Amino acid sequence: MHKEFQKELERCQRLVDNRLGEFFGEHTSYSELLVSMRYSLLSGGKRIRAIICMKFCEAVGGKPEAALDAACAIEMLHTYTLIHDDLPCMDDDDVRRGKPSNHIQFGEFTATLAGDAMQAAAFETLLKSDLPPERLVKMALALAKAAGPYGICSGQYLDLAGEGMALEAAELSEINSLKTSALISAAAQIGVIAGGGTLEQVEAADDYAQALGLAFQIRDDVLDCIATEEALGKPIGSDNENKKYTYAVLLGTDECERHILAETDKAIKALEREFVQTDFLKTLAIYLATRQK
Repeated sequence: MHKEFQKELERCQRLVDNRLGEFFGEHTSYSELLVSMRYSLLSGGKRIRAIICMKFCEAVGGKPEAALDAACAIEMLHTYTLIHDDLPCMDDDDVRRGKPSNHIQFGEFTATLAGDAMQAAAFETLLKSDLPPERLVKMALALAKAAGPYGICSGQYLDLAGEGMALEAAELSEINSLKTSALISAAAQIGVIAGGGTLEQVEAADDYAQALGLAFQIRDDVLDCIATEEALGKPIGSDNENKKYTYAVLLGTDECERHILAETDKAIKALEREFVQTDFLKTLAIYLATRQK
């Protein structure tokens, strides 16, 4: 991987982490709730969705820092999904990013409320961004679409409802599009809107993100089969334990690798339609396609 890409990736990660560290630090009668929110929000992670948002802002001529608060809002929404995904009534995972899951550390009711509060805070953070109001409205709408019944929540519903069932490729694709790609797509679109991009650029960003999201999910499914718990920072084989029918089960790991490469190529071609400065986003797609954790 190019040194310049790695250096810029780490720079953007630091920007996001430093800004996220400024949230939820007050001392109040409900401090433990805020502590639990910070626990999950600041527990690490690649910050890929946030970086996609900032880099699409840059790709349409804006400064990536102009989309920083929007990027942090996306990370907050993502964190809420992780807290709730780990709950006993959902995926029932005890470890997240190498640490005890929120409900293991703080208890189930605190974790549930931390996720609820994090989702609301995401919209508050985005809407307080120092950008023109007409852009903020469009950005908030994109985030709401990704978060609600036509995005993440429906994806999680279908994922849980499908446990123990032999799903077909189209059904897996629908789950992925809603549960994984929806937020990645929102991040890309929000970045374009933050930078004042065109409708055509918003659509191209969506195409990039949908392909990237599919490749990302297939890679996750493969890693759940072949990676170590230490590398992933969460239990491996959890999909099998939860009787989930994944791409790795449906296609086998070799065919999965071919699909990952094909979707990554689609993502890169979508960039070339409407954007000029795309080196980072192209390399990011390749980086995610070949990641080992």
